[in-house]
Amino acid sequence: MPTKSPQGPSRPKVRLYVEQALAQGQPIAVSQSQAHYLGNVMRLGAGDMVALFDGVNGEWSAEITQLGKRGGTLTCAAQTAPQMMPPDLWLLFAPIKKTRTDFIVEKAVELGAARILPVQTRFTNAERIRRDRLQAHAVEAAEQSGGTYVPEVADLTPLAKLLATWPQDRALWWADESLAGRPAIEPAPAPAAVLIGPEGGFSDAERAQIAALPFVRRLSLGPRILRADTAAVSALTLWQAQHGDWQ
Repeated sequence: MPTKSPQGPSRPKVRLYVEQALAQGQPIAVSQSQAHYLGNVMRLGAGDMVALFDGVNGEWSAEITQLGKRGGTLTCAAQTAPQMMPPDLWLLFAPIKKTRTDFIVEKAVELGAARILPVQTRFTNAERIRRDRLQAHAVEAAEQSGGTYVPEVADLTPLAKLLATWPQDRALWWADESLAGRPAIEPAPAPAAVLIGPEGGFSDAERAQIAALPFVRRLSLGPRILRADTAAVSALTLWQAQHGDWQ
């Protein structure tokens, strides 16, 4: 669901992600659900301004020119923020319970992950995911957080298959719960990725396979064993503080 913008009063209060390219004077069609939100939820109409972003051309203010039950049209007025791309950081995680998987995707977007890759492991709780629903959560998180980029949420892929074709120049930081209590090691800069295991951890065979890979680095997340969703937030935060766009 589109959300109110966290930006200051000089910008429109409502932000929408659209898949059409934004440019000066460009007419933009909005979907039926977006038109319903603008007209019936936010009580906006012709002449009101909203903020749009397409993931490529930054944020633009746009005027509502027409709203109806089946959709509507907006017209781009001016760019209000440049495109801001996240650091080249991926998140790999094993899906857990539905609401906590939603939480991981939402927070990964807010924390600046460039790509989100759900992985299937021996102890993964879910055998399948609704990728379209998780992608919608990613859009909502970008709208709410003021971001201008929406990361792709990939299809659920077996971890072994993903690691077999892994790019050798991308460091993979494995949040290894067996390191709890050991000092944290500063993670490598981009291109990089963070790997979070399932509830119950990886199997012995998976641990041996991961540890043997030359691009893998083991990462401690402090003195306590964290739940998977907490570990994802902590690992992304640690990396961003060291090498990301928080500097």
